[in-house]
Amino acid sequence: MPNPLYDHLVAPLATRSSTFLTDARGKEISGKNLHDTAMSLAAALTGLGLKSGDRMAVQVEKTPEALALYCAAIATGIVFLPLNTAYTAAEVEYFVSDAGASLLVGDPAKAEMLSPIAQRNGAQFETLDADGEGSLRNRARVAGTKFAPVTRSGDDLAAILYTSGTTGRSKGAMLSHENLLSNARVLADEWRFDENDVLLHALPIFHTHGLFVASNVVMLSGGSMIFLPGFKTDEMLKWLPRATTMMGVPTFYTRLLDTPTFTGELTRHMRLFTSGSAPLLAETHQRFEARTGHRILERYGMTETNMNTSNPYDGERRAGTVGLPLPGVEVKITDPESGEVVQQGEPGVIEVRGPNVFKGYWRMPEKTREELRENGFFITGDIGTIDADGYVSIIGRQKDLIITGGYNVYPKEIELILDEQPGILESAVVGVPHPDFGEAVIAVLVARPGETIDTAAVAAAMGERLARFKQPKHVAVVADLPRNTMGKVQKNLLRQQFVSLFA
Repeated sequence: MPNPLYDHLVAPLATRSSTFLTDARGKEISGKNLHDTAMSLAAALTGLGLKSGDRMAVQVEKTPEALALYCAAIATGIVFLPLNTAYTAAEVEYFVSDAGASLLVGDPAKAEMLSPIAQRNGAQFETLDADGEGSLRNRARVAGTKFAPVTRSGDDLAAILYTSGTTGRSKGAMLSHENLLSNARVLADEWRFDENDVLLHALPIFHTHGLFVASNVVMLSGGSMIFLPGFKTDEMLKWLPRATTMMGVPTFYTRLLDTPTFTGELTRHMRLFTSGSAPLLAETHQRFEARTGHRILERYGMTETNMNTSNPYDGERRAGTVGLPLPGVEVKITDPESGEVVQQGEPGVIEVRGPNVFKGYWRMPEKTREELRENGFFITGDIGTIDADGYVSIIGRQKDLIITGGYNVYPKEIELILDEQPGILESAVVGVPHPDFGEAVIAVLVARPGETIDTAAVAAAMGERLARFKQPKHVAVVADLPRNTMGKVQKNLLRQQFVSLFA
């Protein structure tokens, strides 16, 4: 009986006696051990009365058992709903309620907060802690490891991932077996993963990057993972000599580069470093290559689509771009008003189509129709360009577009110039209310360690290179930029911080 994700990702673990995961304490877990844990959890879930199509919300720490719970959901046909461990009670309640979850699995340390949420929404509550123990694990031990995976088709729902919801209500992106499996296959092939690879995995697994990119690719290719609960520089340096590949966000690479003991010798044996979830500064690219000889491979994906583009494994990895469309994925740049394809090199909204594109938003048919065209193209909301060689560059989010005095301003254009100026480590450009112009362009800057920023010189440089309407009307220097757990700058928080600047 077919079950696409189980058959290709999980089933091969059942006969694998070699190490699949190594945890932060150095404990080695074989593929068979992880499979047995997953099947015992699957048996426990069905013992609780859950069946195919039911939703399971999971807010737990990253452990091998948490990954096994994802595998158990695949085997049972239960729809997996991973939740950021930083979410508050109100946020968790929204997700549990909106998804109509039958079960909420949470940390026993948060039981006092989470159990009433489950009760109010007609869901059961079980626990799983940072050591992989808890009431659900206890049920699994009693249930045993014999479980027959249920039949699923490629079109059946495998997971719901909620978008960050920085503007309006969070939306649940529905991802099918085929969405996830097709993307894992393409990435494993494009990035040359095989059974000899050891991935240094420090990403969270409540997010597309850590769960569906990193974990799925390794399971599909037969490789193994060093499974760390999070990023700590000293731990990364400790485990790096045992890895062949690493997937990270820009913050990982900047922190490593800020550590003198991170050397080229330490990375000599490595095969691949990839980066995503947030833009990687050109300066970081350059510093990393100068230090290690490795050129980071940057790619582009979304909650709703998994990965869409990638710089090539063999070929030019261009800093400032997210590479070329992946095999089977179509990418076009369209006018935000007409939906027509723009001229090559012109900025517009990125639209993508392929087997990776989600089924729609959970219980939001109108929102689905707004963003998912009848012809299968998804309107990403990202503003980008495609150059003559087919490389895609991200300029920013459509919602971050600034309209000042009737003119459109794309923040990325200004940020690239700002980041070149002396003393500036990084920048963020946002629009805030202005009585005359509607919105005013402001720049928020972070200084390089030990340096100061000459704001007058920055303003002069802007005057030489940008039209008047694009030049920031205010420049602020801050200690650091607000970021989410995946390293993306939270421009909504910056807009809130400076909302009354011109009031």
